[in-house]
Amino acid sequence: MNITESSSNYDGLHEMSSEELLRNINREDQTVAVAVEKVIPQIEALVKEIVPRMEKGGRLFYIGAGTSGRLGVVDASECPPTYGVPHGMVVGLIAGGDSAIRKSVEFAEDDPQQAWKDLQEYMINHKDTVIGIAASGRTPYVIGGIKTAKENGILTGCISCNPDSPLAWEAEYPVEPIVGPEFVTGSTRMKAGTAQKLVLNMISTSVMIQLGRVRGNRMIDMQLSNNKLVDRGTKMIMEMLQIEKEPAEELLKEHGSVRKVIDFIKKG
Repeated sequence: MNITESSSNYDGLHEMSSEELLRNINREDQTVAVAVEKVIPQIEALVKEIVPRMEKGGRLFYIGAGTSGRLGVVDASECPPTYGVPHGMVVGLIAGGDSAIRKSVEFAEDDPQQAWKDLQEYMINHKDTVIGIAASGRTPYVIGGIKTAKENGILTGCISCNPDSPLAWEAEYPVEPIVGPEFVTGSTRMKAGTAQKLVLNMISTSVMIQLGRVRGNRMIDMQLSNNKLVDRGTKMIMEMLQIEKEPAEELLKEHGSVRKVIDFIKKG
């Protein structure tokens, strides 16, 4: 059932005022979180399989095309600065390569062998996890990658927005938030893209927390890559140690991360 391509619940979009367009888009967007809530058991099952593999040194790979691929790349690229994990621990691969992040590469998604070739460049192994992202669940690049990964004993999951799609049939742990027709018919960068982003947030955040990258509710391993993050880290230390700003800044500068400051104080 190809719900993502079904006709919009609205018509005459070109005749709507700006306010009508915005309110109707927002009305549709409000249904996305509800759709994601319904698949929390599916997300939980996948997360429970990912964590022990990553505890043993496994990595998390996202594969996708177009908007879906870009969302995977974004989620992967945000893990190192947010949680202080090494680059390469979470990897986003997009059909057509990095140039496709900014500009569509024609027909790149139609090769069912290419994703596995891309994954092999990373020496993928049985400790790793591959999650295929495709709104339609029909993208050959993603289906082929998931199918071959599973055949090679690698944990596979997927995120798609059509029920019982070919991609879901191949993945061991499918996640299927069914968001219904798009406001603009077939424009899956809208509700489907939002649903995929929400699910990716839930997967990577819950995995990183369970890997010990958060203490309390704080990102204690975040990279201090700009003044905003240095200020945030200083405030964390001030709150956690109940000290003033200047000594907190000095401790952070000396040790390089919030975690190292906390560990140093504990040892002292």
